Amino acid sequence: MASPEGLSLDQARLAEVSTSFVAAPPSGARQSQKEATRKRVIDAARELFDRQGYQGTTIREIARQAGISVGSVFTTFASKGEILSQIMEDRLDGLYGELDQVVPNLRGSTADRLRSIFAIHFSFEARRTRLFLAHIAAAYDWTLSSAARPMGRNQKLVGIIRDCIVKGIAENDVDPNLDPQLAVDLLRAAYVWIYRMAALDGADAEAMTEVMDRQIGLIASGFQRR
Repeated sequence: MASPEGLSLDQARLAEVSTSFVAAPPSGARQSQKEATRKRVIDAARELFDRQGYQGTTIREIARQAGISVGSVFTTFASKGEILSQIMEDRLDGLYGELDQVVPNLRGSTADRLRSIFAIHFSFEARRTRLFLAHIAAAYDWTLSSAARPMGRNQKLVGIIRDCIVKGIAENDVDPNLDPQLAVDLLRAAYVWIYRMAALDGADAEAMTEVMDRQIGLIASGFQRR
Protein backbone atom coordinates (compact mmCIF):
# COMPACT_ATOMS: atom_id res chain seq x y z
CA MET A 1 0.00 0.00 0.00
CA ALA A 2 1.44 3.34 -1.03
CA SER A 3 1.14 6.64 0.77
CA PRO A 4 -0.16 9.75 -1.04
CA GLU A 5 3.41 10.84 -1.55
CA GLY A 6 4.20 7.61 -3.45
CA LEU A 7 6.03 5.95 -0.53
CA SER A 8 5.11 2.63 1.00
CA LEU A 9 3.62 2.79 4.49
CA ASP A 10 6.85 1.47 6.01
CA GLN A 11 8.88 4.01 4.07
CA ALA A 12 6.59 6.83 5.22
CA ARG A 13 6.94 5.78 8.83
CA LEU A 14 10.71 5.56 8.48
CA ALA A 15 10.81 9.04 6.97
CA GLU A 16 8.66 10.39 9.80
CA VAL A 17 10.92 8.84 12.44
CA SER A 18 14.03 10.12 10.67
CA THR A 19 12.57 13.62 10.51
CA SER A 20 11.79 13.59 14.25
CA PHE A 21 15.39 12.70 15.04
CA VAL A 22 16.68 15.49 12.82
CA ALA A 23 14.27 18.00 14.34
CA ALA A 24 15.05 17.11 17.96
CA PRO A 25 17.92 19.17 19.38
CA PRO A 26 20.95 17.29 20.72
CA SER A 27 20.82 16.33 24.39
CA GLY A 28 23.50 18.91 25.21
CA ALA A 29 21.46 21.66 23.58
CA ARG A 30 18.33 20.54 25.42
CA GLN A 31 20.19 20.66 28.72
CA SER A 32 21.53 24.14 27.97
CA GLN A 33 18.03 25.30 27.07
CA LYS A 34 16.64 23.84 30.29
CA GLU A 35 19.32 25.56 32.37
CA ALA A 36 18.69 28.86 30.59
CA THR A 37 14.95 28.58 31.31
CA ARG A 38 15.67 27.74 34.94
CA LYS A 39 17.88 30.81 35.30
CA ARG A 40 15.24 33.06 33.73
CA VAL A 41 12.61 31.76 36.14
CA ILE A 42 14.88 32.25 39.17
CA ASP A 43 15.95 35.75 38.11
CA ALA A 44 12.37 36.82 37.43
CA ALA A 45 11.01 35.35 40.66
CA ARG A 46 13.81 36.86 42.76
CA GLU A 47 12.97 40.34 41.49
CA LEU A 48 9.23 39.88 42.00
CA PHE A 49 9.51 38.34 45.48
CA ASP A 50 11.84 41.15 46.50
CA ARG A 51 9.50 43.80 45.10
CA GLN A 52 6.01 42.56 45.96
CA GLY A 53 6.46 39.64 48.32
CA TYR A 54 5.92 35.90 48.12
CA GLN A 55 2.15 35.90 48.61
CA GLY A 56 1.72 38.82 46.22
CA THR A 57 3.47 37.07 43.34
CA THR A 58 1.82 34.55 41.02
CA ILE A 59 3.32 31.93 38.72
CA ARG A 60 1.73 33.77 35.79
CA GLU A 61 3.60 36.96 36.74
CA ILE A 62 6.86 35.03 37.06
CA ALA A 63 6.31 33.55 33.59
CA ARG A 64 5.55 36.97 32.12
CA GLN A 65 8.62 38.52 33.76
CA ALA A 66 10.81 35.66 32.51
CA GLY A 67 9.37 35.85 29.00
CA ILE A 68 8.24 32.22 28.93
CA SER A 69 4.97 30.30 29.17
CA VAL A 70 3.36 29.25 32.44
CA GLY A 71 3.83 25.65 31.31
CA SER A 72 7.57 26.19 30.99
CA VAL A 73 7.72 27.40 34.59
CA PHE A 74 5.98 24.27 35.82
CA THR A 75 8.22 22.11 33.67
CA THR A 76 11.17 23.55 35.59
CA PHE A 77 9.69 23.85 39.10
CA ALA A 78 6.73 22.06 40.66
CA SER A 79 5.56 25.08 42.68
CA LYS A 80 6.18 28.70 43.62
CA GLY A 81 7.52 27.50 46.97
CA GLU A 82 10.19 25.44 45.27
CA ILE A 83 11.29 28.44 43.22
CA LEU A 84 11.74 30.53 46.36
CA SER A 85 13.56 27.66 48.06
CA GLN A 86 16.04 27.46 45.18
CA ILE A 87 16.59 31.22 45.20
CA MET A 88 17.36 31.20 48.92
CA GLU A 89 19.53 28.11 48.70
CA ASP A 90 21.64 29.75 45.99
CA ARG A 91 21.99 32.92 48.10
CA LEU A 92 22.72 31.17 51.38
CA ASP A 93 25.46 28.99 49.89
CA GLY A 94 27.65 32.10 49.90
CA LEU A 95 26.73 33.05 53.45
CA TYR A 96 27.44 29.63 54.90
CA GLY A 97 30.64 29.31 52.94
CA GLU A 98 31.75 32.47 54.73
CA LEU A 99 30.52 31.26 58.13
CA ASP A 100 32.37 27.96 57.75
CA GLN A 101 35.57 30.02 57.69
CA VAL A 102 34.60 32.52 60.41
CA VAL A 103 32.81 30.50 63.11
CA PRO A 104 35.77 28.28 64.13
CA ASN A 105 37.78 31.44 64.87
CA LEU A 106 35.18 33.23 67.00
CA ARG A 107 36.29 34.02 70.55
CA GLY A 108 34.56 34.98 73.78
CA SER A 109 31.69 33.42 75.68
CA THR A 110 29.00 31.31 74.06
CA ALA A 111 26.70 34.34 74.11
CA ASP A 112 29.37 36.47 72.42
CA ARG A 113 29.87 33.89 69.68
CA LEU A 114 26.12 33.66 69.11
CA ARG A 115 25.93 37.44 68.83
CA SER A 116 28.60 37.37 66.13
CA ILE A 117 26.85 34.59 64.21
CA PHE A 118 23.52 36.40 64.13
CA ALA A 119 25.13 39.77 63.38
CA ILE A 120 26.61 38.21 60.23
CA HIS A 121 23.16 36.88 59.29
CA PHE A 122 21.48 40.27 59.74
CA SER A 123 24.18 42.01 57.72
CA PHE A 124 23.85 39.49 54.89
CA GLU A 125 20.05 39.48 54.73
CA ALA A 126 19.91 43.29 54.84
CA ARG A 127 21.12 43.26 51.23
CA ARG A 128 17.70 41.85 50.22
CA THR A 129 15.52 42.20 53.29
CA ARG A 130 12.23 41.87 51.43
CA LEU A 131 13.39 38.65 49.82
CA PHE A 132 14.20 37.22 53.24
CA LEU A 133 10.81 38.35 54.53
CA ALA A 134 9.28 36.42 51.63
CA HIS A 135 11.32 33.39 52.74
CA ILE A 136 9.90 33.74 56.26
CA ALA A 137 6.34 34.22 54.95
CA ALA A 138 6.59 30.99 52.94
CA ALA A 139 7.13 29.07 56.18
CA TYR A 140 3.46 29.76 57.01
CA ASP A 141 2.13 28.60 53.65
CA TRP A 142 0.43 25.33 54.55
CA THR A 143 0.03 24.43 50.87
CA LEU A 144 3.79 24.10 50.31
CA SER A 145 5.01 20.78 48.97
CA SER A 146 7.44 18.70 50.99
CA ALA A 147 10.15 19.53 48.43
CA ALA A 148 10.05 23.24 49.34
CA ARG A 149 12.52 24.49 51.96
CA PRO A 150 11.16 27.65 53.62
CA MET A 151 12.63 29.35 56.67
CA GLY A 152 12.63 26.82 59.51
CA ARG A 153 13.89 23.91 57.43
CA ASN A 154 17.39 25.33 57.13
CA GLN A 155 19.50 22.63 58.75
CA LYS A 156 22.72 24.55 58.17
CA LEU A 157 21.62 27.34 60.52
CA VAL A 158 20.43 24.76 63.05
CA GLY A 159 23.80 23.04 62.91
CA ILE A 160 25.81 26.24 63.41
CA ILE A 161 23.80 27.31 66.46
CA ARG A 162 23.80 23.80 67.92
CA ASP A 163 27.57 23.45 67.48
CA CYS A 164 28.05 26.75 69.29
CA ILE A 165 25.92 25.57 72.21
CA VAL A 166 27.64 22.17 72.38
CA LYS A 167 31.04 23.88 72.35
CA GLY A 168 29.85 26.04 75.25
CA ILE A 169 28.94 22.92 77.20
CA ALA A 170 32.37 21.42 76.52
CA GLU A 171 34.02 24.64 77.73
CA ASN A 172 31.95 24.68 80.95
CA ASP A 173 30.29 27.91 79.83
CA VAL A 174 26.85 26.33 79.34
CA ASP A 175 24.82 24.20 81.74
CA PRO A 176 25.56 20.55 80.83
CA ASN A 177 21.92 19.66 81.53
CA LEU A 178 20.70 21.99 78.79
CA ASP A 179 18.88 20.45 75.85
CA PRO A 180 20.78 22.09 72.94
CA GLN A 181 17.77 21.85 70.64
CA LEU A 182 15.69 23.93 73.07
CA ALA A 183 18.26 26.72 72.90
CA VAL A 184 18.40 26.43 69.11
CA ASP A 185 14.63 26.81 68.83
CA LEU A 186 14.53 29.82 71.17
CA LEU A 187 17.31 31.60 69.31
CA ARG A 188 15.81 30.97 65.88
CA ALA A 189 12.41 32.16 67.08
CA ALA A 190 13.95 35.40 68.38
CA TYR A 191 15.88 35.90 65.14
CA VAL A 192 12.84 35.50 62.90
CA TRP A 193 10.55 37.60 65.13
CA ILE A 194 12.97 40.52 65.08
CA TYR A 195 12.44 40.83 61.30
CA ARG A 196 9.03 42.33 62.05
CA MET A 197 11.06 45.49 62.71
CA ALA A 198 12.18 45.46 59.09
CA ALA A 199 8.70 44.67 57.79
CA LEU A 200 6.86 47.30 59.85
CA ASP A 201 9.45 50.02 60.48
CA GLY A 202 12.14 49.51 57.84
CA ALA A 203 14.76 48.73 60.50
CA ASP A 204 18.28 48.10 59.21
CA ALA A 205 20.75 45.37 60.17
CA GLU A 206 22.35 47.46 62.91
CA ALA A 207 19.03 48.13 64.68
CA MET A 208 17.97 44.49 64.47
CA THR A 209 21.37 43.26 65.65
CA GLU A 210 21.17 45.52 68.69
CA VAL A 211 17.85 43.98 69.71
CA MET A 212 19.09 40.45 69.00
CA ASP A 213 22.14 41.05 71.19
CA ARG A 214 19.84 41.79 74.11
CA GLN A 215 17.65 38.79 73.32
CA ILE A 216 20.71 36.53 73.29
CA GLY A 217 21.82 37.94 76.64
CA LEU A 218 18.42 37.12 78.13
CA ILE A 219 18.34 33.60 76.68
CA ALA A 220 21.96 32.93 77.65
CA SER A 221 21.25 33.95 81.25
CA GLY A 222 19.02 30.91 81.43
CA PHE A 223 21.52 28.38 80.11
CA GLN A 224 24.82 29.65 81.53
CA ARG A 225 26.61 27.31 83.90
CA ARG A 226 26.27 28.32 87.52
